[in-house]
Amino acid sequence: MVKITYSNFLTKGDPQETPVLIVGRLTNLLRLKYQDIKCKLEPRVTEEVFKTAVYSLHPSPTDTCSLYLNLATVAALPTKCSRHNTPSRSHAITRLVQNCSVGVNESIVIVCERSDVFASGCAVARAFPLYSKKTPAVNNENVNVFVEFIIVPSINGKEPEENMELVEITEEELKVLEHASYGIRMTARIVDTPCNEMNVDYFIQEILNVGSALDIKPLIIRGEELCKKGFGGIYGVGKAAAVPPALVVLSYTPTGASTTIAWVGKGIVYDTGGLSIKGKTVMPGMKRDCGGAAAILGAFYVAVKSNFTENLHAVFCLAENSVGPDATRPDDIHTLYSGRTVEINNTDAEGRLVLADGVVYAHRDLKANIILDMATLTGAQGVATGKYHGAILSNNGDWEDFCMQAGQTSGDLLFPIPYCPELHFSEFASAIADMKNSVADRSNAQSSCAGLFIGSHLGFDYPGAWVHIDMASPVHNGERATGYGVALLSTLFGSYCKQPLLNTISPNIDVKEGAPKKLKKN
Repeated sequence: MVKITYSNFLTKGDPQETPVLIVGRLTNLLRLKYQDIKCKLEPRVTEEVFKTAVYSLHPSPTDTCSLYLNLATVAALPTKCSRHNTPSRSHAITRLVQNCSVGVNESIVIVCERSDVFASGCAVARAFPLYSKKTPAVNNENVNVFVEFIIVPSINGKEPEENMELVEITEEELKVLEHASYGIRMTARIVDTPCNEMNVDYFIQEILNVGSALDIKPLIIRGEELCKKGFGGIYGVGKAAAVPPALVVLSYTPTGASTTIAWVGKGIVYDTGGLSIKGKTVMPGMKRDCGGAAAILGAFYVAVKSNFTENLHAVFCLAENSVGPDATRPDDIHTLYSGRTVEINNTDAEGRLVLADGVVYAHRDLKANIILDMATLTGAQGVATGKYHGAILSNNGDWEDFCMQAGQTSGDLLFPIPYCPELHFSEFASAIADMKNSVADRSNAQSSCAGLFIGSHLGFDYPGAWVHIDMASPVHNGERATGYGVALLSTLFGSYCKQPLLNTISPNIDVKEGAPKKLKKN
């Protein structure tokens, strides 16, 4: 088990006893004086060796140089950063930490500007996943990773000053990284855990654990009660599974709140595809279909720990899309919580059904005026925006911009997809119900259409801000979950927190209004 600790100052350490990785953009490493870093290197690394190593770095895209065996290393992040990437180069930080970690108590020194502290710290958390069922080694001991920051002043394209003064950051500001690290690693652990250990019952227990830590008791509606209360989407998807589906809500309502925000997460703990069953090559990995709900759970923990100032509800739509005598059939018609009827033409398009119930509950019952849903919704997302960028769809142009900005600042990248219901929603036309659940033409903005299905139940005339995030691809990197979404939501809603670091990096949202007074054209 790896424990990560964040610090705003460097502690003295001998690389022989505590290995050290020093990582930063080359421009920032070149600005460092040996005096700034020598407490981590002496007596093993001299000033001459350190300077020679830094000047030898040629990141393409990254580069490393050993300072002392494999126990002291300096690493340079990519120099170039395009306008749709994160300036923190957080993805490169995660890879470097994974490659350079020696598996014992160690220090990681991040040399960065203040604006990159949060994303860089979160990147380290992603490098140390929690879930493993490998047989432990005989000497399997807990490992401490100490993440320490050297914060250099921003130069904003100017020539760096010869005698720069390092920027200070307080312990209070760094406290959010402790919470974010916990949230990211918990989220990744849930997503990495197979369904025999993370079914709906187990997921509810994860929610109960977070609720207990925050002194919040969740609302739980499950099984036949879902059917009686009209949650036809969640019930229809999960009714064939051995463990019944559930709608679970965590609510934080501080005194003086004037805005109500709801985060709605897709929590399909396993997706066989239902009777429209997936093949043997695409079904493995479907334990990750709960990534949206897991991210919202992690982000909710961070928000409450950061003294969120407004009403915040986390809505978890939990089900296993299984096969059995009670499974939903293609041609079945379900009435969702919105009251609208859906003809099922693809049981493998189930996430939009559970989320449709979730967003309507958020609007109708929780009275939310800002609703964000997050889901591993479509394979088309990866085709549209790739492995690193989630897809953002919104009825509000300003919130689309906010999400883009928060993605770049947090390292959980986003890119917009078309919001154009008048051109795309006809893909769901049904002769016998209000709509079908899957598109007629899979080549016509498929990821947008999936989001529009959810939005249609909320209503295209919904007066509040609605944001849909499809993160099917960035939820994992290879065989491992990334914890995607926790840093994103923490940054996006940072202005609603009493946390100085989040306040400085979050988009400039009017906290009282919940949305800009002058909206851009949608």
